[in-house]
Amino acid sequence: MKNLFMRLAVGAAFVAAAVSAQAGETLDRVMEKKAMVVATNSGWPPQSYLDDSNEMVGFDIDVSREIAKRLGVEVSFETPDWATLTGGRWQGRYDLGVGSVTPTKARAQVIDFVGIYYYSPYVYVVHKDSDAKSVTDLNGKVIGVETATTSEDFINRKLEIDAPGLPPIEYKLEPGEVRTFADSMLPFDDLRLGAGVRLDAVIAPEQTALNAIKNGYPLRVLDGDYAFREPLVVIAEKVDPEWTAKVGGIIDEMKKDGTLGTLTTKWYGKDYSAD
Repeated sequence: MKNLFMRLAVGAAFVAAAVSAQAGETLDRVMEKKAMVVATNSGWPPQSYLDDSNEMVGFDIDVSREIAKRLGVEVSFETPDWATLTGGRWQGRYDLGVGSVTPTKARAQVIDFVGIYYYSPYVYVVHKDSDAKSVTDLNGKVIGVETATTSEDFINRKLEIDAPGLPPIEYKLEPGEVRTFADSMLPFDDLRLGAGVRLDAVIAPEQTALNAIKNGYPLRVLDGDYAFREPLVVIAEKVDPEWTAKVGGIIDEMKKDGTLGTLTTKWYGKDYSAD
């Protein structure tokens, strides 16, 4: 019995030591290397994309660079697929995720929400020649959304945003068919072919839709209510509360000093930083 207690005591000490060693591991790694790896997207303008010089640019890129600057470290970018970005269990491959991620109840189980850094209204987008005037005109139609996103959850009536103070989601659309796409711009590429050729409408962030229109896509946003309005969060692996708190404090500072308002206006033409 005595040996059993000794073994249990040794085991408990080992576990405590392991937890202690793990505490602060991301923060320690970043500050020791003076470098931070950010997971983001490479084809989601104006949030984040490759420019003509093959350099990462966009709103999320500017936010990442500002966080790195305030930490006093360099930043580099990795572009995993969306499921990997939002799925957690990064095993130290990335230090932070800055990819306009919506905080949902499912994601809260696998990743930390570091802080809300802006808000995005989702809109209904149709071809400029479409006869649709309101959301009800899209009932029974073919709707395009990016896969594994809140657009897909919304159109399937499964969206559960995990943030306080938001009004309940209203579902006003009954699609005839939902088509999913692996990239945020692919549904717009199908919609630009004409009203009803492949799609009748796309549900997407207002920022993405307006950027596509700005770049020559023959589309328009339906007037009226947004599909829904979502907060977007910076995310981290669920291993280091110190790191989450440290970066969360920086995001709060960027809100208070107007940096996030300036960056949303730069990339989107208006301030999306306020709740």
